[in-house]
Amino acid sequence: MSLGVVIKGPEGVVLAADSRVTLEAVHTDPEAGPPLVVNFDNATKLLTFAGDPHKHVGAVTYGAALVGSRTAHSYLPEFEPALGNERLKVSEYAERLSAFFAARWAETMPATYQGQPMTFIVGGYDQDEPYGRVFLFSIPSEPGPAAQNPGMSEFGMTWGGQLEIATRLIHGYDPALPELLRRALNWEEAQVRALLGSLRPHMEWRIPYQVLPLQDCVDLATFLIPTTIRAQGLSIGIRGVGGIIEVAIVTRTKGLEFVQRKTIRAETDG
Repeated sequence: MSLGVVIKGPEGVVLAADSRVTLEAVHTDPEAGPPLVVNFDNATKLLTFAGDPHKHVGAVTYGAALVGSRTAHSYLPEFEPALGNERLKVSEYAERLSAFFAARWAETMPATYQGQPMTFIVGGYDQDEPYGRVFLFSIPSEPGPAAQNPGMSEFGMTWGGQLEIATRLIHGYDPALPELLRRALNWEEAQVRALLGSLRPHMEWRIPYQVLPLQDCVDLATFLIPTTIRAQGLSIGIRGVGGIIEVAIVTRTKGLEFVQRKTIRAETDG
């Protein structure tokens, strides 16, 4: 579930994620009915790494909520010591993060697992490079980090999770449409891709990523996530996006800075 957004703009990289974890609670009585869907709204899905050498990179995660019985964020104390005291390339952070979680997955998850993968988008800056780098990988299905908008002048958005609302806004159609077309028309996947490829330029929300200031990139990320939360709150279905929206920016000169972040607080009656 969840919704994670990373935007590579000319002035920096924006990372944003909601804070909801959605779990299925299985009844102790096998005849009690289908599993209950339970939400927890204080998870951390925008990951940062301790230590000054590692302040130019961050990651968001979405999809499977747990590896074994733990969130991705809860494993960071085990992952961070292996980073050492040297600044790495963004691709190396992605590779090490992928290898770490692939190992945890193999240790804790059943071989018969059929659910969605745990996906990570890693974004940040390589030393002395003018623009950011973004990499995507999924555990266990696609562990090799794939560069997103890799060219020097290629800017854009990488996103994932519950995309029913956001994809309609950006692409102009529901993400389920390709499969619905394939079934209804008995088409091959290549035919569906060709049709949507011809339609998308006329349906897409035209966003000039190459000229967006950093503030506008933040505004775009913080438009899509709360819009999804509000829309899910008015509809029937799994409300998998919720809680506080965490947002961070990564710039070439200052590294990672939080724009919005959860804080630990105490609720009182008075």
